[in-house]
Parts: sequence; structure tokens; C-alpha cells
Amino acid sequence: MSAGDRGGLQAVMFDMDGLLIDSEHVWLEVETEVMAWLGGEWSPAHQERLVGGSIAIAVDYMLELTGAAADPAEIARRMLDGMAERLTACVPMMPGAKELLAAVRAAGVPAALVSSSHRRLIEPVLDAIGRERFALSVAGDEVARTKPDPEPYLTAAARLGADPARCVVLEDSPNGVAAGEAAGCATIAVPGVLPIPPAPGRTVVASLREVDVDLLRALAAGEPAPG
Repeated sequence: MSAGDRGGLQAVMFDMDGLLIDSEHVWLEVETEVMAWLGGEWSPAHQERLVGGSIAIAVDYMLELTGAAADPAEIARRMLDGMAERLTACVPMMPGAKELLAAVRAAGVPAALVSSSHRRLIEPVLDAIGRERFALSVAGDEVARTKPDPEPYLTAAARLGADPARCVVLEDSPNGVAAGEAAGCATIAVPGVLPIPPAPGRTVVASLREVDVDLLRALAAGEPAPG
């Protein structure tokens, strides 16, 4: 039976960086190294411009800042190399991530990992978290349009055979929240580097520790969050 044949909560779709894994500070470290190679400087304020976006956008921004004549493909390669090396060595989980993934799996609800990161960076994370926790994953280099476009989440829902309106998306960035909402999914924001304001139909929590299966089911049914 496909997800689309079931009532209620049909799927839960998780972002990766900053939501399941504590990697934004790792990205900052790698971006700083790459910018130094380009002859420029990097700061948290620069990183904030890129949270939840694609590597291609980051590369364009770095070239705009520095005016360097470097090959964009080489810049992207250096960023991917730096992140892959670090994620292979250590994948720090965000508070409540392991527990929520376990609860979703125990409830028999399909989970998807939907990230703007390239497949090369998703693979070591899947190895560390446990591939069995996810029915599928969608990487940023596997879609034509990345977040904030809804394509990544619509792709995951279609592959799961799920109705987006019966799915819940969990995100930490404004770009990711915009993608989940544009896909028609109930969306839970767990703000990370950037603030995410409340909005109609949006649930904002401080940590994944505040999320449980009852909340996910209620949101997928269009009900108010349990008190």
C-alpha cells in the first residue's frame, strides 16, 4: 500500500543541515577557508545570506564579493571536499533529532530526507543517522530548482505516493519553510541561524524536542496543535 492510500499523516519530510544535524557552523568554517583561498573574508553575516540555499548560489555570491577569476566548479569542489571530509569524520545531531526519527519510524510513517546539499554530502549523513530511518532522500543536485522552490518537497511526496497536504515538513531556514509551504505541506519551523516569524498555518518551535507524532498527526489533519 502506498502512502497515498492511507489516511491521516502520510509522510514526514526532514531538512538536513541545521535541522537534523548541527552543521551550520561547519559550513561557516568551510566557507571561510574557501573565501580565504579566493582572497576574501567571510563572516556569519555573509553566511546568513546563504542559509537554506544551494552551493551554486553560494559560489555566485563568493565570486561577487571577491571579484576573483576562479572557476566556479573549482570553488564548489573545494566546498564539497571540505564538508565531505568533516561529515565523514563526525555528524553532530541536533537535540531531539534521534528521538523524533525513532518515533516516526515506530509509528510506521514514511520519512524522507530533503536537502539542498549535494548527494555527496547526504550519503555520509545517511550512514551516520541510519539509512533505515528514511524511505528516500532528495538532494539539491537532483532537482532543477532548489529551495525556496517547492520542487524538492513535491518530488519527495510524489515518490512516496503521498498527498503533500497530508505531509509535514520540518525546516530550520526561511528558504526551507517557504519551500514546504509552497508545496502545500503543513510546515514546522525550528529556527536556526535566522529567525522565522509565526504565520497563519505555520508552527514554530524552539527545538525538535517539542515535536512528537501526535503533533505531526494533528497538523497533517489540519487540526490545531495539541495543547
